[in-house]
Amino acid sequence: MKFLIIDDHPIVRDGVAAVLRQVDSGVEVLEAGDGAAGLAVIAAHSDLDCVLLDLRMTGLPGMPTLEQVRAQYPALPLVIVSSSEDAADARRALAAGARGYIPKSAGRSTMLAAVRLVLAGEVYVPPLVLAGGVEPARTRQETGLTERQMDVLRLVCEGLPNREIGQQLDMHEKTVKAHVTAVFKALGVVNREQAIETARAAGLVG
Repeated sequence: MKFLIIDDHPIVRDGVAAVLRQVDSGVEVLEAGDGAAGLAVIAAHSDLDCVLLDLRMTGLPGMPTLEQVRAQYPALPLVIVSSSEDAADARRALAAGARGYIPKSAGRSTMLAAVRLVLAGEVYVPPLVLAGGVEPARTRQETGLTERQMDVLRLVCEGLPNREIGQQLDMHEKTVKAHVTAVFKALGVVNREQAIETARAAGLVG
């Protein structure tokens, strides 16, 4: 598996690379200091699995780089990793074709889970997008969640682990886990903390 990090701060690249090496064994991480250098690396490596790109860089910045990558390599997943927690930046990047937006303030576990989600063909949307004023889905029907998944979500928001959720709902723990995974996917989140934040911001739970 091969990744490319495009960021003008070597320390940031080192930190992101350390996370990416946890995705799988034998991970190779390439680096570039700006968009132009990143495009050259992409052109030279047709076997890249994912690109992680900063928005604000010296040289060719993130948005023009994102637009060029999407135009030239539409099948290549690209994730923005940015210090900006402005929901408008996240919406703009996602609308331009980024497969995810990860704030640099996110923990390692969140970044790792988000990258894995993108590699699985999904799109990672951070909770800050809802907090920034995107009109949230306010009904179960709009999210696509079943009534049973809503029951599981409510208990997740109460802080219950899978085992206790299963006991309350008379459900096998493995079934609870499957419902939790489906809830995460429907809400565009990667962990319980984000699910709770997103569900509350969307008015799905009190």
